[in-house]
Amino acid sequence: MIRTGQDYRQGLQDGREIWMDGERVKDVTTHPAFKPIVDVRARMYDMAHEPAYQDRLTYVEENKRNTIFYKPPRETKDWTDKLEAVDLVMKDIGGVVTRVGDETIGEVWSLIDGRDVLAEFDPRFADNVDRHVQNIFDNDIFHISANTDPKGDRSLPPQEQDPDMMVHVVKETDAGIVIRGAKYETAAAYADQAFLKPTVGAWTNETLSDYAVGGIISMSAPGVKQICRSSFAGRTNPQDYPLANKFDEVESLVIFDNVLIPWENVFFYRHTKAAQYIRATLHRYSAFPYVHRLLYVADMMIGAAMWNAKQTGLDKLQSVREKLADLVCYREGINAHLTASIALAEKSPGGLLMPNQSLLYAGRVHGCSNLPAMMHIARELCGGQICVTPNAAAFHNAGSGDWLKKFYTLNKQWEAEDRRKLLAFARDLLNSDYAGHRLTFVQFAQAPHFNHLNAVYNAFDFSGPLDFVRKAAGLSDKVTGKVASAN
Repeated sequence: MIRTGQDYRQGLQDGREIWMDGERVKDVTTHPAFKPIVDVRARMYDMAHEPAYQDRLTYVEENKRNTIFYKPPRETKDWTDKLEAVDLVMKDIGGVVTRVGDETIGEVWSLIDGRDVLAEFDPRFADNVDRHVQNIFDNDIFHISANTDPKGDRSLPPQEQDPDMMVHVVKETDAGIVIRGAKYETAAAYADQAFLKPTVGAWTNETLSDYAVGGIISMSAPGVKQICRSSFAGRTNPQDYPLANKFDEVESLVIFDNVLIPWENVFFYRHTKAAQYIRATLHRYSAFPYVHRLLYVADMMIGAAMWNAKQTGLDKLQSVREKLADLVCYREGINAHLTASIALAEKSPGGLLMPNQSLLYAGRVHGCSNLPAMMHIARELCGGQICVTPNAAAFHNAGSGDWLKKFYTLNKQWEAEDRRKLLAFARDLLNSDYAGHRLTFVQFAQAPHFNHLNAVYNAFDFSGPLDFVRKAAGLSDKVTGKVASAN
């Protein structure tokens, strides 16, 4: 089943408890901080019903129409279909959204791979995975991740500080387990449910731990409270900050105040082996759409910089072309990693087709670590006018507008209004507080940089380079440790 935008909006009116700037949000579908991004998600649902998009955003199986985004990947075409679907959405909405469901569904596919590990502990939990995978699939659920705890003083184990700093179980009942704690999460205020799982913590060295817990939580469950950061949307005129006003994906501190997770929604509990497995494979699939989003960020930087160079005629300068080429190399580096990771995709333990892990994780490092430098280059190419240009109201006011029209019009091709729009777009992309927020988000959304490098280390097959150098340097077989020393 595929939902409509109206179905999605109605689903959000479920009495969920959301706070922002000290006030209770009555309705996220109409609140000025959330409405623009809710409309974007609703637009995605509606696109799936429109003849122009339906065949490329959905498919029919067993007489049921389902979304391409949630289809578990089993062959290369599944991945290329997803790429085309994302491309249609991004071009339709005219920007980049990160947390809209198609990227967090990858964590569910990782659960498919881990069901046998879960079954070792309790077959009921593996059955829960099967049922929830099907439920998300059948009901087109906007499903997100709940991952990062406040953590508190990390020099102390969780048991020696306020235990709520990390989500943990406080009680078992016949109905399920009761948890306390909190998680930071993007888009929780306007999502249906979250996959809660432990962050890396002291629980990893214990056989059993109340902190090693994972399951599905409804965002409207009793005891779930959300305290959101202030939104960029609604603060300013969308003409001046077009990205911040439409694409701000608000984060929440999601508090679990004695929340019951029914047994049928539990994936693992007091099972550190399962928790470690899920942590290790969490980004196996979800890293792909995460890196793919950076491709569109790169396209926006290239487009903004190139239009700016063209409108001033600076694109004829060799030094400008070199900087534009640097942006292109960054973009094509991301594209190469994504393309190769699908071309050389691997079978997962659960029989799915997972992107080549070494290439995908190396692409994530390339995309994240070089983003600040690429933003700097794009900012240089757009020039200082992105920080000194007056807002739209000044351009449209009779007293100041004539002067701005005079000084911002270059020729018949580039008149003041188009220049103002381009500079406003570039400012919001590269120079605004929203731009700084997005940069930090990218750096930490799938763990910090050292964890990205750790994933590369674990995914890369070192045996090839080791064997190559062993033979090239004429090293003996003893260095492999497989041949006993003569002494």
